[in-house]
Amino acid sequence: MANPIRKLVDDSKKQLKKLSKIADQVETYADEMAAMSDKDLQAKTPEFKANIQSAIADIKDKDKRNKVLAQELDTLLPEAFAVVREGAKRVLGLYPFRVQIMGSAVLHSGNVAEMRTGEGKTLTATMAVYLNALAGRGVHVVTVNDYLSARDAEQMGQLYNWLGLSVGVNVGDAPADEKRAAYEADITYSTNFNIGFDYLRDNMVRSAKERVMRRGLNFAIIDEADSVLIDTARTPLIISGPGSGISQLYARADRFVKTLQRDEDYKVDEEAKTSSLTPEGIEKGQIFFNLDNLYDAENTALTHHIDQALRANFNYLRDKDYVVQDGEVKLIDQGTGRISEGTRLSDGLHQAIEAKEGVEVQEENRSMAQITYQNLFRMYKKLAGMTGTAKTEEEELREIYNMEVITIPTNRPVKRVDYPDLLYPSMRAKYNAVVQMIAELHEKGQPILVGTGSVESSELLSKILETRHIPHNVLNAKNNVKEAEIIANAGQRGAVTVATNMAGRGTDIKLGPGVEALGGLAVIATERHESRRIDNQLRGRAGRQGDQGFSQFFLSLEDDLMVRFGAERVRAMMQRFNLDEDETVITNRFITRSVESAQRRVEGNNYDTRKNVLQYDDVVREQRELIYHERNTVIDEAQDLKWVLMPMVERTIDRVVDAHTKSKQAKDWHLDQIITFAENALTAEGTMTTAKLTGLSRDDIKQRLKKVARDNYAEKATQLYEPSQMLEFEKVVILRAVDQHWTDHIDSLDRLRQGVGLRGYGQLNPLIEYQNEAYHNFNRMIEDVEYDATRTFMKAEIRQNLKA
Repeated sequence: MANPIRKLVDDSKKQLKKLSKIADQVETYADEMAAMSDKDLQAKTPEFKANIQSAIADIKDKDKRNKVLAQELDTLLPEAFAVVREGAKRVLGLYPFRVQIMGSAVLHSGNVAEMRTGEGKTLTATMAVYLNALAGRGVHVVTVNDYLSARDAEQMGQLYNWLGLSVGVNVGDAPADEKRAAYEADITYSTNFNIGFDYLRDNMVRSAKERVMRRGLNFAIIDEADSVLIDTARTPLIISGPGSGISQLYARADRFVKTLQRDEDYKVDEEAKTSSLTPEGIEKGQIFFNLDNLYDAENTALTHHIDQALRANFNYLRDKDYVVQDGEVKLIDQGTGRISEGTRLSDGLHQAIEAKEGVEVQEENRSMAQITYQNLFRMYKKLAGMTGTAKTEEEELREIYNMEVITIPTNRPVKRVDYPDLLYPSMRAKYNAVVQMIAELHEKGQPILVGTGSVESSELLSKILETRHIPHNVLNAKNNVKEAEIIANAGQRGAVTVATNMAGRGTDIKLGPGVEALGGLAVIATERHESRRIDNQLRGRAGRQGDQGFSQFFLSLEDDLMVRFGAERVRAMMQRFNLDEDETVITNRFITRSVESAQRRVEGNNYDTRKNVLQYDDVVREQRELIYHERNTVIDEAQDLKWVLMPMVERTIDRVVDAHTKSKQAKDWHLDQIITFAENALTAEGTMTTAKLTGLSRDDIKQRLKKVARDNYAEKATQLYEPSQMLEFEKVVILRAVDQHWTDHIDSLDRLRQGVGLRGYGQLNPLIEYQNEAYHNFNRMIEDVEYDATRTFMKAEIRQNLKA
């Protein structure tokens, strides 16, 4: 049997050998490019563009044209990469290393390049970005925040502009015309958040001129790909509208759960992040709310609010999962440590936290449009990514996005030393040890970056350092105004920086004068994160580009991760060896294995959550794509929409007539109901009578009603003098019907998804139940759309001053 580890090693060697050959080809152009004048080098861009257009100009078949385009880009790669390389040297004073050429080739191939911190990922991307932008279809460079988008666009934009390509930056609060201009550029820098919401909003517009993304989704290169494609994938992007008011049950449920005792009245599941009432808690609830049976069907809304109040009070922690700022509850992104502006928990959980914190409870919104990041990015024709930490998630990236993770060698050998974890019996003992190490290192001037797991722990450590008179900077979700400046100076002699995991990405930490001799940057972590990737990112802040440095993780049995998964086993081991809990520090393989086992369990749980989110969104995906395609067809139509509207009318007539003529005996048909339909949705009252339909066959009745509809359409066409007026009228009718019912459908599916899990108790598969109901509801929605469009169009009164 083949050894799977050996196969992975062999595959990796083959990939690197192939990439090395590409780098050889690029480097053969180096002298030729260096000898060119600026003008001649810049002239390469229009030359490449002409070659591409010449190759695909006469190909009508779309698939074949795309295939030939891909082949042409592959052919141009060595020379185009060499042009960018030389251009970067002249414009930026930077000359991409051989490993950066290899990384960019990975990006061009539509895969993930894993490159260590400080290896120059931003510069690496320029070659693949330039090559693919030559096709004129747009390239999106995706970053994790607006600051990085603006910074990278400004820095790398100098190079692209010099080479004759346009660059746009799409920031979140930009007006539509600025967003439109950004997307029209050859290269667009944007966050994943902005692209997702722009896509959803573009599919809610009523006219083509309102769209901001007019070229579709061609090629995206995602910086920090694991953060975007993995960490944020648990939360779908949702555009919401006003709901039905604020329930008073949030405050009542909150008051109730605050009276409960842990373990006696409720149980907390730390792993699943849920809490539930015990039989004693249920009894207290029935007394508190004066009910005979708390779980009676009539009390569904109340029990839902109690469930959310339990989670808000006992699973979601202030300054760890969220902060309270300016009277609002704001979520903390657990992957980046930053505040997730504009993001709210769904299903009333956010309102429950607001009630817990005593701030104003905001209205619960209803979903109008939504998409997962998985399905958003899978719509790109080609997708690539780069990050310092992705190998641990290789299986998920391959399964969900069809991307391989290829590890690129470092330009210089890594000198950083990663010391084994140190485990302490208590949080107090751990922090004492952390502060002692900080004091010793600070005394000799070695810069220190201290990574903490939450805002709360960063503030706690800061207070301890203040009592020891150790000057330091704090960087967390509540204090991030000077983030780039603080991180940029974190490598200077004597600097002490306390930060949440937001310090793990983005700006490089460069060592100041004399720091290398002191041992480089010291990275100290006060706990392990749920994800090994986040830990590796923090470690990677030290030892960039062959610098000196080390990392040391301090743990305690009271840390969240240890409490949830490993503390009891470790405590048992300590007791077995009669270790003094107050003074003991443990460092051995058992601890590392226990921690990594706990992390793998959390990562497995998170993967299951992401997969579950995707499975449910996949059910909606086909429906969403169909609706969006139909909307765009209507919006983009330039002549008339009779070919869309009249079939809707005819199908509506068929359904109504079939529903009221089911009996084999004509005398049992409900002709009065057909007349009512005709008067409500097709024609004026009294125009259609029972006498006119009596004696007709089912098909004849249909044809009679369809003739009425066609005559009505023709009359409206004569009332509107200009064909353009008729077209706009048809668009308004169809889009209003589609948008109203699609929004209702999305909201109902959202509520269905939140409640369908209960069917698992009845031995039913919740996902299959969701699929079946979603399919049934979608078909019913289409019927409702067609009926409303029929009624609105046919019954509308046209006035001479009508304006579309």
